[in-house]
Amino acid sequence: MSDLAAPGSRLSAGSATRRGPSWWRDPWRKPRILASITWLYIAWSILPILIAIALSFNAGRSNTTFQTFGLRWWINDPADGGALLQDPVIRRAILQTYILSFTTMITAVPLGVLFAIGIDRWRGRPADGANFLMLLTFVMPEIIIGVAMLTVIQHLLSKIGVHLGTGAQLLGLITYQISYPVIIVRARLLSIGREYEEAGMDLGASPRQAVRSVLLPLLYPAILASLAIVFADTVDDFVTVRYLSGPASSQPLSLYVYTNTRAAATPAVNAAATFMMISTTLVIVLGYLAYKRFARGQEGADMQNFTQL
Repeated sequence: MSDLAAPGSRLSAGSATRRGPSWWRDPWRKPRILASITWLYIAWSILPILIAIALSFNAGRSNTTFQTFGLRWWINDPADGGALLQDPVIRRAILQTYILSFTTMITAVPLGVLFAIGIDRWRGRPADGANFLMLLTFVMPEIIIGVAMLTVIQHLLSKIGVHLGTGAQLLGLITYQISYPVIIVRARLLSIGREYEEAGMDLGASPRQAVRSVLLPLLYPAILASLAIVFADTVDDFVTVRYLSGPASSQPLSLYVYTNTRAAATPAVNAAATFMMISTTLVIVLGYLAYKRFARGQEGADMQNFTQL
């Protein structure tokens, strides 16, 4: 047996040698090359952001060379009064940004949840058409939506009192953003099925009570994710608000950053961009923490909801 095994062993060793080194033969090895590429990509993506953040704390006027650390472009610019929290134009742009973001979020997400539940309950070709329309809005280039909304408002809605400005921007943003909660909530609905509602109704709940007390708690993670995504995407939206902007008071922060970057920009533009990034990141983190909190104890809460019906 040892004589028979020895040639086999030599054959295995020889074939292993021909196959190459051990790190190439082992498919379960630690992916050092892929990990290195991933970290390089992350570093390359974050580097411009870090440079912009650093320049926002530049005490000098240069937007390309860091001189000394200071909060001149955040709090107080003694020369021109162009600091982020000092310039009335920037303050108005910040206010307009959050008017658009919060209004779009609290309008588009509830409508999207209702649309998602309706499409999930609907059957037939109209439901397929509505679902396709939501997907089309989701993948359609934003510039097309902006131009189309501009044409509709100028030639149709202006006759009933809707003009370019905040109202037109909200109309365009809600139209564009509503597809996010529809797709996210629909994916959640497909994963949980109808069993929970049916169990609630078997325990004596009406269809409305089953939706309110059983289905909506199950949809909270998807709703929270939709809130964070809609808010973040609206804060940095540029195309839609650019086409639908009217007077100077309707200029949001993204449009201010774009306009001033193309001119002789000061580090106040970097401060504005940093402010946008911080606020967006904060909302996403809060949404993620709330998502984890609701998702963690949801299984036990489901049975408790059933017993309370």
